[in-house]
This record gives sequence, structure tokens and C-alpha cells, in this order.
Amino acid sequence: MKKPDIIFQLSMRSVRLNLLRSVLAALGIVIGVVAIASIGMISANMTLSVTEELSATANVLVVKPDSGGGGSFGMPGVGGSSDDEDDYISDDQFDDIRKAAGSSYVYYLYSESDSVETADSSGRTTIYAMDDEAMKEILTLTEGSFPSTTSQVVIGPDLVERYGVEIGSKIAIGDEDDENGQTTVRVTGILEERGMSMDISSDNAIIVTEKFFTGRYGGEDEYAQVNVVVDDIDEIDTVAESIDETLNRKDDEVRVEDSSRMLDTISSTLETITTFALAIAGISLLVAAVSIFNVMMMSVTERIREIGILRSIGTQKGEILRMFVYEAAIIGIVGAGIGAVLSLVIGYVIVFGMVGTTEYFFALDSLANVPEGMIVGALICIISGVYPAWRASKLDPIEALRAE
Repeated sequence: MKKPDIIFQLSMRSVRLNLLRSVLAALGIVIGVVAIASIGMISANMTLSVTEELSATANVLVVKPDSGGGGSFGMPGVGGSSDDEDDYISDDQFDDIRKAAGSSYVYYLYSESDSVETADSSGRTTIYAMDDEAMKEILTLTEGSFPSTTSQVVIGPDLVERYGVEIGSKIAIGDEDDENGQTTVRVTGILEERGMSMDISSDNAIIVTEKFFTGRYGGEDEYAQVNVVVDDIDEIDTVAESIDETLNRKDDEVRVEDSSRMLDTISSTLETITTFALAIAGISLLVAAVSIFNVMMMSVTERIREIGILRSIGTQKGEILRMFVYEAAIIGIVGAGIGAVLSLVIGYVIVFGMVGTTEYFFALDSLANVPEGMIVGALICIISGVYPAWRASKLDPIEALRAE
């Protein structure tokens, strides 16, 4: 039968005798682990959620006018029209895109940002328009019907919640002080939620007929973007190259974007935010490290005579060092364990509140942040106890026995 480690038992005894001090030291580790694990889980859940939503449009290419914006990705429909007369895709360019895309489904999209007003509230939103065939092919209704006249519209689910409208509600588009004044339309359909997508952000938009759009905003046959739905996702690069070679042969007329660029941009932004947040969370662990260092130094100071007795009966320097490192490790492991449990509970609540779903909470990429936080917390605790342990092991036994 293996004998119990007397050094470890002495360490446990010291922790129990100074329980309150040890608990307060461990509390810093708990807070640090919870902060690091929770922030990591939020980032992982956001990334997984965005990736899942964008995968639904992974076979879609978005073609936009090249207005000198380089390769930066712009969200569809944001920003409205530009004063640049070439900041649109012409009907001739649309025909070229359709030919270059081969058998892929191609449709154009008008977009504009405008004021809207309902019986209860007002604000701004994106106004989209496309031909009737594309509207029925691309969009899905949860209730109602697609517009058949210029006075009818369909709206996204976010607008339903924001403005409290329903089928039959009237919406005034525009401002009375604008040149075009206000136009009142009636809601005939509510769209199915699409989530984040790169082709058309319809959840928070109003979809009108092409005739209504060009009649109010002008710009007939001047499209904000053209979307290409590729039949085979494996051919998406080939189609993108074909469009690029056809339209950008002499000058850069358009830029072709896919979901990978948007995902890279979002991932990079999330990574930057997460790094900054983790740096702030690391401050709590730094405070915990100072606290544990202080606790261990106090423990060494208070137990000088005990160390002298242990050394006088043959206890080696390495065993004295191990005893104090054990104490730091016990505090760190207990604190990290409690922090891990709390991070699962707190992280779940925070993820639900910030991301809006916990569908990916138990995914490997999300839960991996818990053991990572535990390891970081425990290591910091042990490292903080190394110097006090080393100092204790170097005490002269005779001087230690003389200590009061």
C-alpha cells in the first residue's frame, strides 16, 4: 500500500488552518477563470453562429460596382446610393454578368436607405427592389403574399418586431420635407427570417416592386448589386473568375465578393475585440497573482520556526519548496475548478444575452475555453508561489529555530 505524501498533507493542513485567507486568494483565480472562459465562449459562439448563417449563402456571389473601395467588403443595402454617376451596375453590365455566369441564377437588386413611419413609431431602414420573378425565387414568406401593385410591400421579421406592424398595416416611406415627400404602402407579406447573409439583408428591410422603386428614387436599370446563385458550390471560384475576366478586362468595373471575404472580415473583427477583452480579463488574474504571492509570503513569514523544526529533523530543501508549491497549487486548482463550474453557468447566460442563441454553446470550440481558462488560472497561481517557496527552502535552519 502506497504511503500518503506527508509533504502534501502538511500543505493541506496549512490551507485548512488559514482557510479564510486561502479562500480570498482563490477568489481572484475564480474571477479570472470566469472572465477568460466566458469571453472565449462568447467569441466562439459568435463566430460559429455567423459561420452557420453565412454557409446558407456560400454558393452566392455578390457583384458590386467598383467605386475605388478596393477589396473591402460592404454589407448589402447599407449606405444607399452615391453621388458618383458610375456607382451602379448598368443593364449592359448585368447582361455581361449573366453570360459569364453560365447556368447560374442571376438577379439584380436595387437598394436605398430611407425614413419610414408607422402609426406607432418611425425610423430608417433599407428599401430593396427586384423583379417579380427574383422576389418569388429568392425570398420566402411566413404569411401573406408578394406585392402585386406599387402600393404593396413585404417586410422582414425584425421590422415587424421593431414597429409592431402586421399584414394590412400601412407604412409611410420617406419624409414629408423630402423632395419626393411621403408615400404610403400596405404590408401584404412577412418574410421568413434569413439571419446574417451577404446577398440581401431582408430581415430588417422593406421589399418593394421595381416600378415603385424607380418611380420614387429613379435610377432605372442602375443596380446597386447583382447576385449570382451558383449551381455547384465547387464551381464558385470558376464563375467568379469568369465574371472578373469579362467585366474587368480593361478597367476595374466591378468587384466580385463571396461569403468567405465577409467571414474573414467578421472573424478578424471578433478576434480583435476578443483579444482586447481578454487583456482586460487578464488584469483580474494579475491581481490574483499578487494576492497569492502575498498570501504565500505571509505563510512563509509566519512559519519560519516550523520550517526550522522540519529542517532540523532532516527535511530536505526540495521538500520544503515542494510543500509551499503544493499550497499554491491547491489554491490554484480549487479556484480554477470553481471558476470552471461558474463559467459554464455564467457563460451560458451571457452567451444567450449577447448572441441570442445557445445552439453552439456546447460545441467543442466553445467548451474548449473552459479548460484553457482553468490551466491559465492554475499556472498563474503556481508560478506566484514559486518564489515564496524558494525563499522558504533557503532559510537557515538554525536562524529559523531562533525566530519568535
